[in-house]
Amino acid sequence: MVAVKSLMAFGIGIALAVFLCCVGVSFSKTLQNSADKAKMEMGRGIKTAVFAGGCFWCLEAVFDELPGVVEAVSGYTGGHVPNPTYKQVCSGKTGHYESVRIRYNPRKIAYERLLEVFWRNIDPTDPGGQFYDRGRQYRTAIFYLNESQKFLAVESKKRLEAAGIFKKEIATAVLPAKEFYPAEDYHQNYYKTCPLRFESYHRGSGRVSYKEKVWSKHPRFRLFPERQRYWLGYEKPLRKVLKKRLTALQFKVTQENGTEFPFKNAYWNNHREGIYVDVVSGEPLFSSRDKFDSGTGWPSFTKPLEAANIVEKSDDSYGMHRIEVRSRHAGSHLGHLFHDGPPPTGERYCINSAALFFIPKERLVAEGYGAYRSLFAEKQ
Repeated sequence: MVAVKSLMAFGIGIALAVFLCCVGVSFSKTLQNSADKAKMEMGRGIKTAVFAGGCFWCLEAVFDELPGVVEAVSGYTGGHVPNPTYKQVCSGKTGHYESVRIRYNPRKIAYERLLEVFWRNIDPTDPGGQFYDRGRQYRTAIFYLNESQKFLAVESKKRLEAAGIFKKEIATAVLPAKEFYPAEDYHQNYYKTCPLRFESYHRGSGRVSYKEKVWSKHPRFRLFPERQRYWLGYEKPLRKVLKKRLTALQFKVTQENGTEFPFKNAYWNNHREGIYVDVVSGEPLFSSRDKFDSGTGWPSFTKPLEAANIVEKSDDSYGMHRIEVRSRHAGSHLGHLFHDGPPPTGERYCINSAALFFIPKERLVAEGYGAYRSLFAEKQ
């Protein structure tokens, strides 16, 4: 937080920050509108989540932009002083954490996805603050409001620890929620009201470079891929992004309904045990336990691993009637379904290797798919 939090690093006081950034901006009106909106939405089954991740400006900016999030409010929680001021919290003596309260529509985005977004935007191994911001008030925590949130929060932490992404111990606490106190007006929507100063702090603090360094090494890690609710709020990358991320063949197959050559693709004769996920989204699609040699030169399966992730569509192209198979959440073209497969299903899901990414059984936990380990447990 450029103007307020790191005086030595940025040499700017809170008064100057408020004057330069916020003159002429009616924060009270903004907050009132936000409160009115939240009140209206609460009658529609809107739920609440609370996270502490260091600078609340940064966390608010991330969550506020997610589809399904009604509002994100910067504030203080976890301490013993009622209605604290920013100055009091900065002393580190109130017990409060800088935090963000999120109102979200559970029909549009799941708590599981909020958890993943949270973990990807903090350094969970730092027990003394976050990046430039040091002190108890900048520690990280997940504040649960019910037993369901507690279970998912604890489970997410266990999965992150098991994945081995971080060499140090994860210090983020999972705590019961306490009273949440909204921060002062000038802190709200800071990334919008003072975009230049926010961006300067956001990058200058080291948070952006840290996230890029850590998560660029784990592009396919998923926290709860086996849970269908987890996929609520998933946003498929833009076409131009996919063009850079995918190979030319992967893009042609998944985005332009292309077909790769038989017998000259990555997985047609792959005999290793593991699962196949969508190359774009990572959603689980097929298991090696259901794979068979169809003689066609393409990976073939008798059934999906997760039927809910498969969409079947009528395909009358090239003068033929076929059943096209696509992934539900990424909308990737996968291949076709034929009714000439072996028992027990009699089905043949003929799939392009270019639409798939294979995760061997020994990498399931590291990639966030540990829930599927039981598929490959040795028979006693």
